[in-house]
Amino acid sequence: MVGLFCLPAHAGARDISRDTLPVNDGWAAEGEGTTGGSAADADHVYTVTDRAGLVRALDGGSDTPKIIRIAGTVDANTDDDGDHLDCADYATDGYRLTKYLAAYDPRTWGSAKPSGPQEEARQASARKQAERVELLVGSNTTIVGLGKAVLKGGSLQVRNAGNVIIRNLDIRDAYDCFPVWQPNTGGLGDWKTAYDTIWLTGATHVWIDHVTLSDKGHPDAQEPTWFARNYLRHDGLLDITNGSDLVTVSWSRFADHDKAMLIGNSDSATGDRGRLRVTLHHNEFESVVQRAPRVRFGQVHVYNNRYVVPGDDYRYSLGVSTESAIFAENNAFHTPGQVEVADLVKSWNGSALHQSGTLFNGYPVDLLAIHNAYNSGSERDLTADVGWTPTLHTKIDSAETADRQVAHGAGAGRIP
Repeated sequence: MVGLFCLPAHAGARDISRDTLPVNDGWAAEGEGTTGGSAADADHVYTVTDRAGLVRALDGGSDTPKIIRIAGTVDANTDDDGDHLDCADYATDGYRLTKYLAAYDPRTWGSAKPSGPQEEARQASARKQAERVELLVGSNTTIVGLGKAVLKGGSLQVRNAGNVIIRNLDIRDAYDCFPVWQPNTGGLGDWKTAYDTIWLTGATHVWIDHVTLSDKGHPDAQEPTWFARNYLRHDGLLDITNGSDLVTVSWSRFADHDKAMLIGNSDSATGDRGRLRVTLHHNEFESVVQRAPRVRFGQVHVYNNRYVVPGDDYRYSLGVSTESAIFAENNAFHTPGQVEVADLVKSWNGSALHQSGTLFNGYPVDLLAIHNAYNSGSERDLTADVGWTPTLHTKIDSAETADRQVAHGAGAGRIP
């Protein structure tokens, strides 16, 4: 069976694929905790080396306890024979980017939603790519990288499933060949892409640890500009939406990306109240333009993270949106000269932000007070009372100590 085989753990070596979430390690430790596929029997422990093997091991998102070890580099954009597929291979029904641009140029098309032959061809082409790159992860699953394992071009999706662990994996370049143009009656509009590198939707009890998420291979900054907007090819690095709950993201690295992490996808999704409980600790956000994270509704504990803010096009790091309750402790920010403390927090309909122990280029600052002082004319003042206090957490270090630890320990290949 090409690309998939059973492999026992090496004698005497630590088998991280059997690890479970430590007690009290964030929201994913609530209740019975998060154990992933640790209960898998020998017949459901796989080592995969290509897309075909990974798809077989995922078993269509089944709930059967399973451990999937990824070895080497797995390319999601491959056919059943393992040959690489590029955007031209997915294009169908006469789709051509040049034709699409000509058809929906806002100067002639206007502000209506794209429709007609080229939009239909784009949708058909997008479906062909989605069949390859969307990888459905079912309940009771552990996915772990061996050594310097890479998954490129794929979107790991945990949809309405639970008890999932993803660790020690470099996941990069969830590249959308067919972005859609979305006009805006109040402005020029923008390009919308399809694939999050990891997407949790309706997911519960998920632990993401020591992963590296990036656009490595095809950075959006190198894409052209169409209709006066950057032709984006990537969506979120990690989006947690649609009632997902009880998630811990630890010791991971988010790099070289625009919109990193969205928690809660809509102001009108009032069913998310009481859900979207997420812990982020000991993560590094390097050269991330925005959403690190942006939160709606959720109770989100953000502690001991390291932020290396880009100088160009930076927007914000912490996004305080509708009914969000962010409890931020002992985080360290490194910024270039043109970025000020007041730039780190952005609010849309948010009302509260707890912050303490924040370092800005090595100096202690009060994010809340500075946000309110500098943004009171354009944004609603935030209060410090977010209505809850985290109890599920491991040792919380000073921002200075965590900054050093994260710089050397976050990301794939760095599990002690």
